[in-house]
Amino acid sequence: MKPSSLALLAAAGLLAAACGPAEPTHAPKPATTPLATATAELREVELATTAEAVVEAVRQSTVSAQVSGRIVDIRFDVGDRVEKGAVILRIDERAASQAVAASEAQVREAEAALVNARAQFERTRQLLAQKFVSQAALDKAEADYKAAESRMKATLAGAGAAATEKSFTTIVAPYSGVVSARHVQLGEMASPGKALLTGFDPTGLRVVATVPSAQVPAIQAGARARIEVPSLARWVDVKSVTVVPSADPRTHTTQVRLDLPDNAKGLLPGVFARAHFVTGRAPRLMVPREAVLRRSEVTAVYVVGADGAPRLRQVRTGTAADEKSIEILAGLKAGEKVALDPVKAGMAATPAS
Repeated sequence: MKPSSLALLAAAGLLAAACGPAEPTHAPKPATTPLATATAELREVELATTAEAVVEAVRQSTVSAQVSGRIVDIRFDVGDRVEKGAVILRIDERAASQAVAASEAQVREAEAALVNARAQFERTRQLLAQKFVSQAALDKAEADYKAAESRMKATLAGAGAAATEKSFTTIVAPYSGVVSARHVQLGEMASPGKALLTGFDPTGLRVVATVPSAQVPAIQAGARARIEVPSLARWVDVKSVTVVPSADPRTHTTQVRLDLPDNAKGLLPGVFARAHFVTGRAPRLMVPREAVLRRSEVTAVYVVGADGAPRLRQVRTGTAADEKSIEILAGLKAGEKVALDPVKAGMAATPAS
C-alpha cells in the first residue's frame, strides 16, 4: 500500500473517533416535593340562604348649616377622628353678633319701660286711694304696665333667638365618629340646609340585606346568620337579626338588618357583603376553599391520584360554605384527594393529564 493511502486511512479513523457517539451520561433528576392535599369529605354542615347585602353605620349623618355666612374655619377633613362636642367648622359670626348686641339693647330699653310702667301703676293706685284720680286712670296705668311686661317678655325671647342664631355659626360634632365626606371648602358661602360634613360612628355597624319575602319565615325561624365580606376574605358572626316589618310591593322583597359585633374592625360603610341565613343542617361534600381554582367561567380542582400526579377536573360548587370550605355538587367523589395549591399542582401536571 502506498504511503498516501495509509495517511488517508489514519485520518479517516481519527475523524470517525472524533465524531463518534459520546459516552452516555445519566444526570440525576431533581427530587420533587409532594403536593399538599386534602380529602373531599361528606360531612354535616349548616344550610343557608344567601342574599347580597351592604355594610352601613347605625349612626351616620350629614351636618348642615342653619344660618347663612362665609365659612371661615374647617378643623377636620375626611378620615379624621372627631370626638363628641368638638368644634368641626365655623361660619362668620359678625352679623349674628351685631344682632345679639341689638337685641340686648332692646332688652335694656324694654326693662326701663317696664320699671317706669310699674312705678306709674303704683302711683296711680295711691292717688286713687286718695280720690285724686279716677278709676279709669288706674285701669289705663294697669294696662300700660301689663303691656310693658309683655313687651319685656317678647324682647327677651328675641334676644334668646338672636343668641341661638349666633350659636349656629359654630358647628359641633353630635357624636364621636369619623369624617367620611367634606362638602364645602374654606371661604365658601353657607346657607340654611347646605351640607357641610358627613360622618359616621365606626363602633356601631350593621349589614342590610334584601331577601325575597317568601324566605322571611325561614329566616325568622332560624334567627341565625353569618356575614361574608369577599373583599376581605372574612366571615363575621352577627349579634342579632331584625326583619323590617314591611315589604316592597314592587319587588316583593324585605329588608333584614344584621347587627355586627363591636370587634368587627376593618369594615366600612358601603362595603359589599353576603348574608348567609342559617335554615337547617344536612350532609354535603366539602373541600377546602383554597383547593378550588376559578378561571373565567371554569371552576375546577386538581385531583391527586394514587400515582401522585395531579389532574385537572372541572367541578360545580354549591351554596353551602364557610370561611374554610365550600360545597361540591358535581365532579368529585368523597374520599378523593385534591391539591391545596392549584398553581403548584398545575406546574407539576403534565399536558396529557
